[in-house]
Amino acid sequence: MENPDNRTEIVLVACGSFNPITNMHLRLFELAKDYLQETGKYKVIKGIISPVSDAYRKKGLINASHRVTMAKLATQSSDWVEVDDWESCQNEWSETLRVLRYHHQKCMSSNPTNSPQRTAPLTKLGRKRKKEGNSHVPIKKNQQNPGTKSVPQIKLLCGSDIVESFGVPNLWKSEDITEIVADYGLVCINRAGYNVQKFIYESDILWEHRNNIHVVDEWITNDISSTKIRRALRRRQSIRYLVPDAVQAYIEKHDLYSPGSEDKNAEEILAPLQKHASSKQ
Repeated sequence: MENPDNRTEIVLVACGSFNPITNMHLRLFELAKDYLQETGKYKVIKGIISPVSDAYRKKGLINASHRVTMAKLATQSSDWVEVDDWESCQNEWSETLRVLRYHHQKCMSSNPTNSPQRTAPLTKLGRKRKKEGNSHVPIKKNQQNPGTKSVPQIKLLCGSDIVESFGVPNLWKSEDITEIVADYGLVCINRAGYNVQKFIYESDILWEHRNNIHVVDEWITNDISSTKIRRALRRRQSIRYLVPDAVQAYIEKHDLYSPGSEDKNAEEILAPLQKHASSKQ
């Protein structure tokens, strides 16, 4: 075990619908934290849950205000996992890469040894960043100046289904995937039924940056999903012990999930599919 003072500080960011948040979502953070800290190289200092905005247009997606509130209720007993509503408040759907850039910028801004002028700006997606003079040259994510306090690294926390979704046409831009795995990195919880290592091997982008992808095996399997929770609720079946008690109480109080709610956005095209497909025309 290395000296803990020399460990790299990590902030885990999980993006998704959280419709609703489940105990499995919370377990992802604990599994990732255990894995990273057991290497002796990393110290996980924060976990961030970032619910997607309503503009994602996913079938059955209830209003972000409810999803954010449930996430906050679910994490109220945690001393290191919190909810950030920046993404959910955006009028348009935000690419995962943009969310990671936002949280990296926040880490840079909160570090007193980094002036605002040295913080890399949020750039418009789909355009390469240009050097605009010495005062605005972005600092590489893992590069620090001598004598300055290290800025925590941002890593995307996800399930194996997210990694395999990289191969879905028009769902992700290849340049976004490259920047995510090269500049930030992934912590992927390998769930039953998926073969993440095989997918990494078959992807040139992921294989090139495989050393920045941490695959965590889930030995105590947990097959809870938001989809199954919503199905149980539509059928008036119990979801106790599948979601935090406070989340269950909130769902019941506001009668959030019903056959009607699952039909929301049924005729809509998922935002990334619509955006990326239209950009190629």
